[in-house]
Amino acid sequence: MKTTIIRSGLVLSALFSASSFADYTLKINDQQSVSLGGYFKADLRSVSGDLAYRDFWIANNGVKKDTDETRLNIRESRFNIKYNYNDFKAVLEWDFYDDQQPTGANETVTGGHSLRLRHAYVQHKEWLVGQTWSTFMPLVSIAEALDFGGAHVAQVFVRQTQVRYTNGGLELALENPSTQDGTSQKIPDAVARYTFKGDWGQVALAGLVRNLDNGGDVTKADGTQFAYNISGRIKTFGKDDFRFSYNGGRPGRYTGPAANIADNNIDGKIYDVQAYTVAYRHFWNDSYRSNIYYGALKIDDQIGKDGKSTDRSHIAINLLKSINPKTTVGIEIGQYKTESADSNYLQLSYKYSL
Repeated sequence: MKTTIIRSGLVLSALFSASSFADYTLKINDQQSVSLGGYFKADLRSVSGDLAYRDFWIANNGVKKDTDETRLNIRESRFNIKYNYNDFKAVLEWDFYDDQQPTGANETVTGGHSLRLRHAYVQHKEWLVGQTWSTFMPLVSIAEALDFGGAHVAQVFVRQTQVRYTNGGLELALENPSTQDGTSQKIPDAVARYTFKGDWGQVALAGLVRNLDNGGDVTKADGTQFAYNISGRIKTFGKDDFRFSYNGGRPGRYTGPAANIADNNIDGKIYDVQAYTVAYRHFWNDSYRSNIYYGALKIDDQIGKDGKSTDRSHIAINLLKSINPKTTVGIEIGQYKTESADSNYLQLSYKYSL
């Protein structure tokens, strides 16, 4: 059996950024191949203000007065494996955020961060089965940011197991109905998305239906919950683009990872959310580009211990330089603000893609 290694630029799917799916392919025969991809990313991040240091902001409200902290980490680095058999594709991907702590594992002797599974799915023609980004998540609207994920505060940000059907611009999915407290759920979450595409860019509309059972606990959300979003990426001048998203309804854990992860509610109805992001990417020339982005989230009915309703935002601007097709360096400055406090940050990044 003859095997060859080739450099592949084929698009794995729209589920990864270009730098993540570029890969090296081991061709086994005319029907089978295995590809390796991913990237190495090192970050130096300095945070000062009255919100506690985090490697990236997640819409939480971790007040810590007089924070002044700098850390270096490689946690965003990742690798993936793609198995191809005719028109079947199977994908596995990991990064190093499994410890789920603001700064990672103990770093006294070594930065021993453990692996976190990101994607594990099989795709065949119109069907996808496995864990990947929720169909409700508008990937194209996410800014090119050095802070991992950009304005998490106002984004849908969920990876979970699902069964998805795609036909042209239409996507339909049944997804994992998990709740943070572990209450057993009978009916999967249902998502529908339709994307309109043209030479001008793309715009999408999506709806989410969750049917929750509170298991007899009247403090938990119960019954049918609806949420929606509209999002897009519009081409402007040259290679520049404008990205946006708006999220409304009662998404709970889906929007702003730490804003309402517990699906807090009033009389069984998850708190109503208003969240939006905007971003503009400008290419100065073939080597340099900048992104400015902003995200804001409000949950008027969710009142914290300080008596204030949830009101959080994230703004940042960056400058990136492509040293070569595989290597990018950059600097980003920004501010994350909550109803209780705010912190500024400076981040320097080095990224090498396979």
